[in-house]
Amino acid sequence: MPNMSPNKVKMPEQDPNVRNKNFEEVSLGYTKEQAMEEATRCLNCKKPFCMDGCPVGVPIPEFIHHVAEGEFEEAYQTITRENALPAICGRVCPQENQCEGKCVRGIKTESVGIGRLERFVADYHREHGKPTELKIEKNGKKVAVIGSGPAGITCAGELAKKGYDVTVFEALHKTGGVLSYGIPEFRLPKKLVQSEVDGVAALGVDFQTNVVVGRSITIDELQEQGYQGIFVGSGAGLPRFQGISGENLNGVYAANEFLTRVNLMKGYQFPDHPTPVKVTDTVCVIGAGNVAMDAARTAKRLGAKNVYIVYRRGPEEVPARAEEVHHAKEEGIIFKLLTNPVKIEGEDGWVKSMECVEMELGEPDASGRRRPIAKEGSNFTIETGTVIVAIGQSPNPLIRHTTPGLDCQSWGGIIVDEDSMKTSKDGVYAGGDVVTGAATVILAMGAGKKAAKAMDEYLQNK
Repeated sequence: MPNMSPNKVKMPEQDPNVRNKNFEEVSLGYTKEQAMEEATRCLNCKKPFCMDGCPVGVPIPEFIHHVAEGEFEEAYQTITRENALPAICGRVCPQENQCEGKCVRGIKTESVGIGRLERFVADYHREHGKPTELKIEKNGKKVAVIGSGPAGITCAGELAKKGYDVTVFEALHKTGGVLSYGIPEFRLPKKLVQSEVDGVAALGVDFQTNVVVGRSITIDELQEQGYQGIFVGSGAGLPRFQGISGENLNGVYAANEFLTRVNLMKGYQFPDHPTPVKVTDTVCVIGAGNVAMDAARTAKRLGAKNVYIVYRRGPEEVPARAEEVHHAKEEGIIFKLLTNPVKIEGEDGWVKSMECVEMELGEPDASGRRRPIAKEGSNFTIETGTVIVAIGQSPNPLIRHTTPGLDCQSWGGIIVDEDSMKTSKDGVYAGGDVVTGAATVILAMGAGKKAAKAMDEYLQNK
């Protein structure tokens, strides 16, 4: 009989006033007993709608049934048939809009904690499981993957299993892409990312770091070197700014730069690590997506006393995950909604304050959301020394500027056939944020998986 408790088994977490001063993981994960109890809430529906919500098609009821029976290794093998990165997805996927959003239990009560169970299974396997020996027969064909973020490592892993010699080219000195530079340690510990990358390397994938494709080598040159298929998963690392005066002052960061300094360069351990990161008593973060929450919560941990999320729309329109907003509020982040920055003031080249205007919501715009309109005469100033701009990113233009015959959108995204992820250039495929603009880890993984399947079909017929 399913457990008919209306609520998910509570996830143990660090106390908000302790965790907002450290970089250790916020959520502590389920125990075996908690995981088995939560798993018994699954109704084992004849038509598992939860699977329709999973971009990589994890057999969700099957793995949950194994957890309920205490068969954690079988649960792990079930998940990893379709998803190579369960420890990461269990932590950072927006389950509420995907698998859990389609869960039948969620109609009247809380949905089953699918993400929490996936995380538990992956962590349990890492601590207790034995590495599985895969017998891979090489097919003698050579492929290249550009970028080692979620799209790239998924594609690389899938192709390696099919017998290809796979080389991954990563621009930074560390693998993992956005998983390493963008998502903070307290949400996604870097040792987990490394362990998932090591799992892909164990399949025979060769990772080459510090290679900027478009600068160190071009796509055409890779093809000349005998790479018969190329997957571009280089992400969206180019920050957007608002175009208001004062954005060039010292103390204004793009969220990407701020998070990279802290996550990848370990700026919070300066001077033991050489990259400093300056945070003042008051920090303003412009934007309210997941990246904005990450930046605000990071600034708090770096010692800022007052951290503001400044966003021009209302609470209903906040794009960040509900869990991230909840955690941010618990940690003391101040939300200034229906507020838009109009200029940043400086002194001696450094940020001193930010002038804002209050907004009200008018008629819906093209996105279907009500359009924010400035209120006459409502301008006010926030005294601040640090401004972090988190209003979105687009793909770096290097690859599109150095690859003749590669069709791209006006905003920079690579154009692909959605069924195969094939680009306009023969033998070249693309997926993830470089195609969609900044989106979720799991959607990027889904694209990497789809591209690997299409590349295999293309190369087998070649």
